Amino acid sequence: MKLKCIVIDDDIHAINGIKSYLNTLSNISLYKAYTDPLQALTEITGGPDVDIIFMDVDMPMISGIELSKAIRFKTTKLIFTTSHSKYAYEAFEMNASAYLLKPYTFARFAETLNRLFPQSPSHPNTSIQQEDDYFFVRNRNEKNSLIKVRYNDIVAVESLQNYVRIYTLNEIIVTYIALSEIKIILQNYSNFAQAHRSFIIAKNHIEKVEGNTLKMVNNLTVNVGNSYKDGIQEYIKQKTIRTNRS
Repeated sequence: MKLKCIVIDDDIHAINGIKSYLNTLSNISLYKAYTDPLQALTEITGGPDVDIIFMDVDMPMISGIELSKAIRFKTTKLIFTTSHSKYAYEAFEMNASAYLLKPYTFARFAETLNRLFPQSPSHPNTSIQQEDDYFFVRNRNEKNSLIKVRYNDIVAVESLQNYVRIYTLNEIIVTYIALSEIKIILQNYSNFAQAHRSFIIAKNHIEKVEGNTLKMVNNLTVNVGNSYKDGIQEYIKQKTIRTNRS
């Protein structure tokens, strides 16, 4: 059975972009598309439930955040699609299933759907990871220039109030984005886990474990917070080779 979705965006070009992506996926059908969020509010609340709602945030009359409060119960998965990362925390508070920052590639789009519906095979694309293995951020230490960050190179991300420090294998990047925002971006990749309220780490870059302290490959040390201890310990347990003497 095909997944049924609704798209809400006041930009018709954005809607057409999603439609073109959906046309390449065999297991998802577009039920309805709206450029008017107020019309969407009226019709969706009185209509059938759907599997996915793709929704812009910055729209006239009523924002996507406000609209989601009224229609969240009508869909299994809510995916915000927006050009503004500043809404990520509010989206997270509204129990958003995913947060796609425009412009996003088909690879990111398909990868997100595969994560949300792992038992629903989508259009095969063996190069998804290679095509969408990085993002750009503004580097505060280099006169706000844009710098490419590859997911595989990220060792950890540290929260520093209203910005974050991204530790990679080769450098440290400081950018104005909240940890809650980058957490939503990284949630598509199972390799990342929150180890402390101020740290997200790449599990494959853990070099040494000493009690509740993780030593990363770049010599960064991260103390695991009590709220995140179980998840980190379970990962370490799975990766630990046991012997008869253990």
